[in-house]
Amino acid sequence: MRYIRYAFLASLGVVLISVALANRGMVTLNLLPAPMGELLNFNFSVSLPLFIVIFMGIGAGLLIGFFWEYLREHKHRAAAGAAQRDLKNSQREVRRLKGKANEGKDEVLALLDEAS
Repeated sequence: MRYIRYAFLASLGVVLISVALANRGMVTLNLLPAPMGELLNFNFSVSLPLFIVIFMGIGAGLLIGFFWEYLREHKHRAAAGAAQRDLKNSQREVRRLKGKANEGKDEVLALLDEAS
């Protein structure tokens, strides 16, 4: 399985490098469209190679997807936390009740009762 993972990562690396080499041309990214930038008298722009823009888009999409999934699964994590708290409270209650049931008994008999 390890070799399959290494082969996949190597092929992914080859694909990413070939995409980067094929898209080395410079592109200009503008924060606002030209007419709106002129109207507001503010227009930030930066020139980057196209492959960096592509990889930044992929990275931003992954981050947005991970964050969206984290928010979507919140109800499941909350339910699991509540179930875990209920389990711990139940275990604590069982220990307390076993302690009350074994008050005044011989210690050996109390241990045998707990084992069964």
